[in-house]
Amino acid sequence: MKKITAITVQKNNPNRVNVYLDGEFAFGLARITAAWLKQGEELGDEKIASLIAEDSHERAYQQSMLFLSYRARSEKEIRQNLRKHETAPEVIETTLERLRNAGLANDNEFARAWVENRSTFRPRSKKALAIELRQKGLDDEAIQASLSEVDEEALAYETGSKRAARFKNLEQDEFRKKLSEYLFRRGFSYSVTASTVSRIWDETHTDVQHDDHDNEDML
Repeated sequence: MKKITAITVQKNNPNRVNVYLDGEFAFGLARITAAWLKQGEELGDEKIASLIAEDSHERAYQQSMLFLSYRARSEKEIRQNLRKHETAPEVIETTLERLRNAGLANDNEFARAWVENRSTFRPRSKKALAIELRQKGLDDEAIQASLSEVDEEALAYETGSKRAARFKNLEQDEFRKKLSEYLFRRGFSYSVTASTVSRIWDETHTDVQHDDHDNEDML
């Protein structure tokens, strides 16, 4: 048995403490893990091992919470982040289960939010979105569910309309070329791109076309 001779808050991390046994530093613990420990208490090897294991799980959970605080993450991203911090495989799986139970790790919700965010701020085709989600580690079922309500033509039109203002002073051929290339880069198919570009050209140059017809009538 070893006696706890001191429990001190870490200088660089007030949420963790250093535990000293028989006058020597033994290990660090999260404050929540060390909450029930008292100076003078005696610990056996089994209890020490249990505390260290519990701390490993708590550190992994807190690291995941920090990682998730910036934006939603897929389970693959969470795993990769924990591996980067040298977390043991069994601790990673336990942490993910804890996050799932807390509603903080949900690939279906992540996929839905990703598609919604992309469609609002950086629109791209369903094919391009599927590739991105697959890179995030999502399975086909989650991907298809998240894309089921995406209207490809409406998305292409919205995407192209926002970009078309940059090309409004170009001649028709150059306008079509520039806007088509832009939509192709976002993964839209040839057929969707062609119809979208024609629609946007017609809508943005209606007044010009009318003026041309008026001039012809005056000749």
